[in-house]
Amino acid sequence: MSSSIVFIVYVNDAPEAARFYADLLEIKPGFQTPGYIAFDLGEGVDLALWSGQLDGLTPAVPRTSEVCLALPGGPEAIDGQFARWVEKGVRVVSEPRDEVFGRTFVVADPDGNLIRVAPVD
Repeated sequence: MSSSIVFIVYVNDAPEAARFYADLLEIKPGFQTPGYIAFDLGEGVDLALWSGQLDGLTPAVPRTSEVCLALPGGPEAIDGQFARWVEKGVRVVSEPRDEVFGRTFVVADPDGNLIRVAPVD
C-alpha cells in the first residue's frame, strides 16, 4: 500500500484555484503544471487542484464531498479561523456551529468545492 495520499479537487482554472488555496491556507504549491497544482500538506499528504476534467463545473452544482482542515485549539481556534477567512471574502456555506465532533464551519472555493474546518480528532 502507498505511504502517501493525494486529495484531488476538480476546478475550472488550476492556477486561479491555486492562488485561492495558497492565500486561504497560507502555503505555496510544491508541484505545478498548467492544469494540475499540488500542495504538500505534510508527510505523505497532498492537496491537488486539477482542471480540465469536468465540463461546466459551477458553484451551483451540489457537492457531496469536502476537504477538511482539522485545527488544534478548541472552539476559539475554529471561530478565529472563521473570522480570518470571512475577512478574506470567502463564500460561507455554514457558519460556526457545534456538532457531535466539535465546533465546525464550511466555506466554498470559487468553483463551489466545500472546505470544512473542524477540531483535530
